[in-house]
Amino acid sequence: MSQSVTVKNPKKTFSTKDITLTAMFTALMVVCSWITVPAGTIVFTLQIFAIFCALELLGGKNAMLAILTHILLGAVGLPVFSGFKGGIGVLLGPTGGYISGFVIMAAVYWAGTSLLSSRLPVRISLMLFGLILCYTFGTIWFVYGYSKGGSAMTFRRATEICVIPFVPFDLLKLALALLISGRIKKLTDKI
Repeated sequence: MSQSVTVKNPKKTFSTKDITLTAMFTALMVVCSWITVPAGTIVFTLQIFAIFCALELLGGKNAMLAILTHILLGAVGLPVFSGFKGGIGVLLGPTGGYISGFVIMAAVYWAGTSLLSSRLPVRISLMLFGLILCYTFGTIWFVYGYSKGGSAMTFRRATEICVIPFVPFDLLKLALALLISGRIKKLTDKI
């Protein structure tokens, strides 16, 4: 008596489309970190804009992969961070906590959309909460890194320098990312 055996193909974790889009958003993060926009005494990059776009268009899991790839490329020395910098020294330096905070943003978004829902108000709330956690982690890291160099730095002073001036611009980047991502989603739904 002959028996047939059916072997199920395991579901792919990442499709070719997922891998391609993740790579494209990694590249977008690199380019956006190189673009500096002066606004009075503040100079900011568009890197958070790319993070918000990745979260909206890729979802938490694939955005997390794009962010981790970006950080890994920088860690091995490629000049993918602001000011064309790279290397583990950037990640371990005073501002490295903000870069690491991007991972926290993606984790919050991924977990939140998985557990709660992916409705627009939930997504916006998750991105704002993730941004607050990124600011908090980055500021704690900044205080530690700055103080490690022998200078005194308080959390309050670090917040005044590293967070408060950037909040309006980051909120504007979030609004633009939502607008652009929404239009891109409408266009791709037609394809």
